[in-house]
Amino acid sequence: MRRDENDGIATALRHVYWIGGGSGAGKSTVARRIVTRYGMSVYSTDDAMSDHADRSTPESAPHLSGFMAMGMDERWVDRSPETMLETFHWFRGEGFGLIVDDLLRLPAKPSVIAEGFRLLPSLVKPLLAEPRHAVWLLPTPEFRRAAFDRRGWTIPHKTGNPELAKNNLLERDRMFTNRLADETQRLELPAIEVDSAMNEDDLTGHVTQAFGL
Repeated sequence: MRRDENDGIATALRHVYWIGGGSGAGKSTVARRIVTRYGMSVYSTDDAMSDHADRSTPESAPHLSGFMAMGMDERWVDRSPETMLETFHWFRGEGFGLIVDDLLRLPAKPSVIAEGFRLLPSLVKPLLAEPRHAVWLLPTPEFRRAAFDRRGWTIPHKTGNPELAKNNLLERDRMFTNRLADETQRLELPAIEVDSAMNEDDLTGHVTQAFGL
């Protein structure tokens, strides 16, 4: 996008607050708590993934196309975590334009919290009319594993080697979170480390303070 186009979109989305971060960090939980407290609405990028996949083409999302052609073992067992990280479509920013399109169609009132791991810092920053309207949650490996243990391990159990698939997912997501930490630091964007000592009230308070609510 051109800078003037980004500026126009940033103005149109000045009512949007962005919560990105690594998987299992508590983004959805915090978003639900804040929208309830402040009368906002929530836009979950996870919930939109299926629709965005349907709206994508091999030309617009080549990594997604390749991913969809794989079986479960090809996706989660047969490849290294490094390859999984570098080729995962949502980590590459594929479909981000569809997120923006969805948000532009929402009314400006009430304010919206957009949340999900697909909100990459380098893609969100040009759309920020208010610098304080974005924050990234960075879970420690221990916090992430505990979160996934509570949720259940749906994907690994669809493979022929659930334990290896689980370890691959954990390592891929650890590297992704480290990349987010580096990127938020480089772009001077706010980030919050989430560890096992932090409960939901603490995390909600930190995000609320970061947003200046």
